[in-house]
Amino acid sequence: MNKVIVTGGAGFIGSHTYVELMGAGMEPIIVDDLRNSEERVLGGLEKITGKKPVIHRIDCTDRDAMDRVFAAEKPSSVIHFAADKAVGESVQDPLKYYHNNIGSLATLLRVMQGHGVKDVVFSSSCTVYGDSEDLPVTENSATGQAASPYGYTKVVCEQMLRDVSASDPGLRVVMLRYFNPIGAHPSAHIGELPIGVPNSLVPYITQTAAGIRERLTVHGDDYPTRDGSCIRDYIHVVDLAKAHVAALRWLSGRKAPVCEVFNLGTGQGNTVLEAVHTFEEVNGVKVPYVIGPRRAGDVVAMYADTTKSSEVLGWRTELTLADALRDAWHWQQALGGEGEKE
Repeated sequence: MNKVIVTGGAGFIGSHTYVELMGAGMEPIIVDDLRNSEERVLGGLEKITGKKPVIHRIDCTDRDAMDRVFAAEKPSSVIHFAADKAVGESVQDPLKYYHNNIGSLATLLRVMQGHGVKDVVFSSSCTVYGDSEDLPVTENSATGQAASPYGYTKVVCEQMLRDVSASDPGLRVVMLRYFNPIGAHPSAHIGELPIGVPNSLVPYITQTAAGIRERLTVHGDDYPTRDGSCIRDYIHVVDLAKAHVAALRWLSGRKAPVCEVFNLGTGQGNTVLEAVHTFEEVNGVKVPYVIGPRRAGDVVAMYADTTKSSEVLGWRTELTLADALRDAWHWQQALGGEGEKE
């Protein structure tokens, strides 16, 4: 059986990918110190898959601990999710982000080399494009002008992978640039679990609908878009998770070294206000919101050209914005009134 180390496997995207890997007949092994997740995720994974997850609770920057995991598990491939990801926090504490996000990848690649593991799928982000003038954004669009320290860690990590790939002829790399993952598993056993006040739109919508937050603030309604709010490419997390299975399968069929990047999105954009109104329509719940000032660092519009991921990986999205917002609400209802008050 194909054994896969999944760093950050108890996180939002990592946990959903764990489920899809299990469904594909692979054996995912979670490496996660649970700093950005909770114990309950492991219980949710067991409910969905019928099997208790194997997890090593270590920090991915700890080389000795990572060595021990690789020696014990003998994986054939790795998916690297583990990273801090709050844009605002990265501005306040950039050293935390540079140490953890870049340091964990450097450590992982050293350990992979030491154990002869050659296949890695890296969790990147559309933040590497910055405020791109290309719409839709292709994999050939300019990168490097990220709007935050978090974004720059993804730029640096991508370059690290290219450099190491060039120096190690056996390494096979796929870098997946996510657009805006939302939603939850349809079982409502796992979903997005923000620590404290959410930084992302959809958890804030669901917590506002649940009465945990008084109101949602939409940052700006004077952008040059169809309703004045920013446009984003919202992708259901289950679709996103399936792309990682497709990427591993594609890598396993390569005979030669490879280092490729793929956009993961729906290929179309929705405005923030469209997301709010779609949530209200599919769930029959009102979301109190106000219009606030523009937020520093927000780009006007960002959505993906997904031609390459479709043609090369054979992957495309199957779920809609409405599906994602319905699943997100079911997950919030399963959580009940949990959430840190502002």
